[in-house]
Amino acid sequence: MSSSITLARPTGFGLGAFAALLAIYFGALALVSGWSFTLAQFKEFWYYILPLAAGFGVQVALFLKLREVVSRAKQAGAVIAASGTTSTAAMISCCAHYLTNVAPVIGATGLVALAAQFQVELFWVGLAFNAAGIAYVGTKLYQAARDHARCVT
Repeated sequence: MSSSITLARPTGFGLGAFAALLAIYFGALALVSGWSFTLAQFKEFWYYILPLAAGFGVQVALFLKLREVVSRAKQAGAVIAASGTTSTAAMISCCAHYLTNVAPVIGATGLVALAAQFQVELFWVGLAFNAAGIAYVGTKLYQAARDHARCVT
C-alpha cells in the first residue's frame, strides 16, 4: 500500500471536517440574520473563520492517521472534540450579538452581549485551541509512527 493511499482517507475526512464547520457557520448565521449579512460577516472575519475551520480539518486528518498507526487514541479524540467545539463557538460568536432580538425569550441577552463584545477574543481562543490540538495530536502521531517503525524493523 503506497503512502498516498494511506493519506487519502485522513485527507478526505479532514476536508470534510473543514467543510462541515464552514457549513455550520454559514447555516447558523444565515438562519439568524439572513444570507446577505452572513456574507458581509464572512467578508469581515474570513481571516479568523477559515483558519479555525482549517485547523479543525487538520486535527481530524491527523487523528485519523494516528488511528491508522495505533488502535487506541482516546485522548487525542477528546482534544479534537474540545477544539472543534471551541472553533465552532468562536465562529458563531461573530453573529451572536444579532440574537439579542430573540434572546430575551430564552433569557440569554447577557450571554449574547458578552459574546458580541469579545468576538475577536473568542476567535483567538478558538485559534489557540486549534494550535494546541494540532500540536498534541501531531506529537502523538509522530511518537506512534516512530514507535511503530522500531517494531517493524
